[in-house]
Amino acid sequence: MAKKIFPKEDVCVGCHLCEVYCVYAHSKYKKPNVKAHELVKLYIKHKDEKPTPRILIEEKSGTWTTFALSCRHCDDAPCTKACITGAMKRLEDGRIVCDEEKCVGCWSCIMACPHGAVRRGENKKAASKCDLCLELGEPACVKNCPNEALEIKEV
Repeated sequence: MAKKIFPKEDVCVGCHLCEVYCVYAHSKYKKPNVKAHELVKLYIKHKDEKPTPRILIEEKSGTWTTFALSCRHCDDAPCTKACITGAMKRLEDGRIVCDEEKCVGCWSCIMACPHGAVRRGENKKAASKCDLCLELGEPACVKNCPNEALEIKEV
């Protein structure tokens, strides 16, 4: 069974804190017990070096409808099939990850993803996508969403 993040559209208010915590979780400027307002300051201070958020808030224009978009870690995973170097791969636990050292920036994975969940990484040539926070054990976006609009489930 694999883990996947599921958005709860009815409680997401579009605050974008999931994006902020995601950027922080994948940055080199981590500090213990950091608060949200400190994250924004770090984000602004290091904007030239910030990683791309691996989760994205989609907002329907003219409505209050918002939801978080992240990698679905598809069973079929078209991104892994499109990758010309093998950088985009499935781990034994079911997660799809991008090996940034192998990625050549051809963006085939971006074009192949039916969900729009793979993006071009800022300030680097590698693709960027949700890795379910491999090193943290729990996705930062799920852990820190103030409305609990994201949940992780075994499927």
